[in-house]
Amino acid sequence: MFKLFLHFWFPRTCFACGRDLKWDATAPLCPACEAALAVPGPLICRRCGTVLKSGGAHCYACRGSKARPYKCAVIRSAFVFNTSSRALVHALKYARADYLASYMGMQMARRFASHPELAEAEVLVPVPLFPKRGKQRGYNQSELLARSLSRQIGLPVNTTALARVRNTVSQTTLGRKGRLQNMSGAFKTMRPQEVKGKVVLLIDDVATTGATLEGCAQALRAAGAKKVLAYTFARE
Repeated sequence: MFKLFLHFWFPRTCFACGRDLKWDATAPLCPACEAALAVPGPLICRRCGTVLKSGGAHCYACRGSKARPYKCAVIRSAFVFNTSSRALVHALKYARADYLASYMGMQMARRFASHPELAEAEVLVPVPLFPKRGKQRGYNQSELLARSLSRQIGLPVNTTALARVRNTVSQTTLGRKGRLQNMSGAFKTMRPQEVKGKVVLLIDDVATTGATLEGCAQALRAAGAKKVLAYTFARE
């Protein structure tokens, strides 16, 4: 009854469409918007996970010899970046809705088993924020997602091994090549002994070109990580 009382005075609305949610709703989306959380596919690149509209096994950037320099072996995502997933990501990232991480991490956990290529992961490492940006936001959304996912799948979270050592410019106006250059050298493994010889699973909110994940993977592999995989909530 207390929840009903709260709902009367402070009604909750769907983060995506703004419709009123039922007083006993547990999800931050209405049923229609939650159902619209779409998974990538039906065909995706075997390495980077981008949706392949014309079929094949790999996207252009990951085909043949072009894939050899990559340090992040596999990137997978729970959902595509659409109206529903975007609303959650933006609220978590920019509107201080840190409580959404629990729901989003749970959704990532439900999709985790559908990606057997991630099963060899031994430790979750969230993509770190530059310290100044972390203070401004008040939290690292990737760390919150990692901790929520960890509670569901049982893998430990390491937040001390990897650090962002350069405050990179926004990626939004950069192309693929520019994003990769922007993130090169932006991360450093501070405690290599914590990842040496391990299969690391990077956790982030969104994968676009994979440049941020690749920058993290470069630092982790240089520190002796056996393999680096990545898993995000959404994929652009």
